[in-house]
Amino acid sequence: MKIKKLSLEQKNRYYGLYFILPWFIGFLFLFLAPLVSSFRYGLSKLKVTDEGFTLNFVGLENYKEALFSHESYVRTLTESFVNIVVNTPLIIIFSLFFAVILNQKFRGRVLARAIFFLPVILASGIIASIESGDLMQSVVRSANDSTGGGLSLMKNLQLTALLLDSGMSPVLVQYFTSAVSRIYEIVSQSGVQILIFLAGLQSISPSLYEAAKIEGSTGYEAFWKITFPMISPLILTNLVYTIIDSFISDKTSRLVVETAFKSYNFGLSAAMAWIYFAVIAFVLWITTLMVSRKVFYQD
Repeated sequence: MKIKKLSLEQKNRYYGLYFILPWFIGFLFLFLAPLVSSFRYGLSKLKVTDEGFTLNFVGLENYKEALFSHESYVRTLTESFVNIVVNTPLIIIFSLFFAVILNQKFRGRVLARAIFFLPVILASGIIASIESGDLMQSVVRSANDSTGGGLSLMKNLQLTALLLDSGMSPVLVQYFTSAVSRIYEIVSQSGVQILIFLAGLQSISPSLYEAAKIEGSTGYEAFWKITFPMISPLILTNLVYTIIDSFISDKTSRLVVETAFKSYNFGLSAAMAWIYFAVIAFVLWITTLMVSRKVFYQD
């Protein structure tokens, strides 16, 4: 009996299935049960007793309380959404710009790459808790006072006046000046994206640039005609990663945790988490739908 050979397309499909198999097994055995329990909690009033806990079904009351009665949930969720709309394009542009620079050949390139990836290390574990705690906030506040908080404000006002005098739209001026004040957030959240872009840039065949140079194209033309289309799938990847990463570490996620483990209102916390999940899914769906149409995939 002859075994039918698989085509390349069929092999790639199986490789994709093998790739997601560990995730699927982990989801099935580790995440599915907590996910179902969380959904039940969001529709119930959970009371802790000596024997464990009891669930009293209340329907959509927790969701109504989160959206219409809670003093800060809607405001915090809106702030998180606005921060993502402002920060995500800046992080993608910053990451791509510095990935292109770090992909060039120059002295100290390895050290420069390590420096830009350093925020990813600093954003993990104990250092992350210190950074988000009162100690780091007091240090930043004291440093701002010592250097003159009004000085940075004055610089922003000068930059605003300069851009307005050049004829730029006030909306764009406001966006760029807010980007200056968010430079720490942008740099600290760009390490993984720079690494992904670097991997993509190094996978582009040098023969494409050689052929373009022979044809007389400039570096600007080579970037927009070769680099940008070839790296566009990774722009979508980094866009999805940046949105999810921003949602995970923002004020809304901390509010959900505090509601559960400080106020011990587990039902309300679960409802907040599911609303939060729906917002994330909607943002990712819209973003992917808009960007994926412009992505170039090389056959």
